[in-house]
Amino acid sequence: MSVAKHIELTADSPDSFEEAIKNGVAKAGETVDGITAVWVQGQQALIEDGQVASFRVQMKATFVLKD
Repeated sequence: MSVAKHIELTADSPDSFEEAIKNGVAKAGETVDGITAVWVQGQQALIEDGQVASFRVQMKATFVLKD
């Protein structure tokens, strides 16, 4: 029997939402094994001086617990 767990992540990128997702998964993968999926719950564009400065995503990552 498998049991999965979710963790909440927030990640940024100066380039795109897609890159922010990749950054978050890569960083979480340094300490969490077996990430199988992420669910993007929200997106924000951060503004500085009237321009988009970075892209932020809030997401949940799913991973399977070891037996």
